[in-house]
Order: sequence, then C-alpha cells, then structure tokens
Amino acid sequence: MPLRILLLAAGAIAALLVAQDAPNFGVVQGMVAVGLIALLVGLLALLNRR
Repeated sequence: MPLRILLLAAGAIAALLVAQDAPNFGVVQGMVAVGLIALLVGLLALLNRR
C-alpha cells in the first residue's frame, strides 16, 4: 500500500513536468519514483542517526 501511494505521487509530479500522453511519460514517472524513494530512504537514515 505505501508503494502504491508513492507511485501515485510520482505520477502526479511527472504529470506536472511532462504531458501524460507523451511517449516518455513512463520513463519520467519511473525517474521521479526512484527520486522519491531515495529521498525517503535518506530521510529515514537521518532520523535513525540520532
């Protein structure tokens, strides 16, 4: 379920950058999703550092 929410957010962010009917929309959505996952992992690492 959390992954689905993350991918939904990635789709919304990608839609701001590229038209949804563009041929490379899936690639942009995947790149945004990887960026969001990296951001989430980084935040979790910083929170656990205390």
